Amino acid sequence: MQRRTMLGAAIALALSASAAFAANPIVIKFSHVVANDTPKGKAALYFKKLAEERTKGAVKVEVYPNSQLYKDKEEMEALQLGAIQMLAPSLAKFGPLGVKEFEAFDLPFIFDNYDELHKVTQGPVGASLLKKLESKGILGLAYWDNGFKQFSAKKPLKSPADFKGLKMRIQSSKVLDAQMRALGSIPQQMAFSEVYQGLQTGVVDGTENPASNFYTQKMHEVQPYLTLSNHGYLGYAVIVNKPFWDGLPPAVRAQLDSAMKDATKYANDIAKAENEGDIENVRKSGKTQIVNLTPAERAALKQALVPVHKQMADRIGEGLIQSIYKETGFSASN
Repeated sequence: MQRRTMLGAAIALALSASAAFAANPIVIKFSHVVANDTPKGKAALYFKKLAEERTKGAVKVEVYPNSQLYKDKEEMEALQLGAIQMLAPSLAKFGPLGVKEFEAFDLPFIFDNYDELHKVTQGPVGASLLKKLESKGILGLAYWDNGFKQFSAKKPLKSPADFKGLKMRIQSSKVLDAQMRALGSIPQQMAFSEVYQGLQTGVVDGTENPASNFYTQKMHEVQPYLTLSNHGYLGYAVIVNKPFWDGLPPAVRAQLDSAMKDATKYANDIAKAENEGDIENVRKSGKTQIVNLTPAERAALKQALVPVHKQMADRIGEGLIQSIYKETGFSASN
């Protein structure tokens, strides 16, 4: 009888706790700067679905896409202050935060394919980089792919000489600045939310993006040429405010970790397909001409850009670059 009474009390306590969570769920504000129908946008909504299901309503995830809450330069500070709880910024954003090692992901032609990339993001090198964020009050949960970047401009870009004098939009990254200068173009830092207008008005002549960003932000309406260069990688780190995450009930945190693991697989599985599909969407629009590089043209671009690796070694760390080379089997001549 006593055991039954204790069991009944435990059930009642669990039910009352569930009711309390339902009445006052833990809110995670998840802000990002791209559209809902990009790989990152879809993955954020998938994480929301899984998190709310697995916590049985104890957690409510509010997703804010398209810079609804914060622009590029504002969102990291908002996370650190606790105004939002979760972000998935591009890896270039961590350089201005003081963790310059993440700019290794911006190095041109350092990854030739997803297999090489995942040896880094899903291995010890990637884990050690996420660990460096903790001193900033940030916890790194996962890497999400967007994809490989393509150059776009008001003219066809086939050789390094074609870039000379062009104003090219970049994220805030010393590596990307060096990349554009190596091609003879003029790098222009600009918030992602302002790029369409910048291209439309001629403030910038071109930019670089995976096809999913290019198409969903309607850049094909204002860029007549898209060169399939696959010259660099754009990915994200899903990060949270560390004091917030550490303060979650352990059971809830475990459920959210599980949801993030599955959302990460989903994000990375769809990234390649989404980008290939959006190249076709750009082609079908008839507004942007797709420029395919010959092997010799791509090799010439690589030859012009690989010296940026050595140029940035003091900033990023020669040891880190070499550890990535070791994981991927990088060769400047391939």
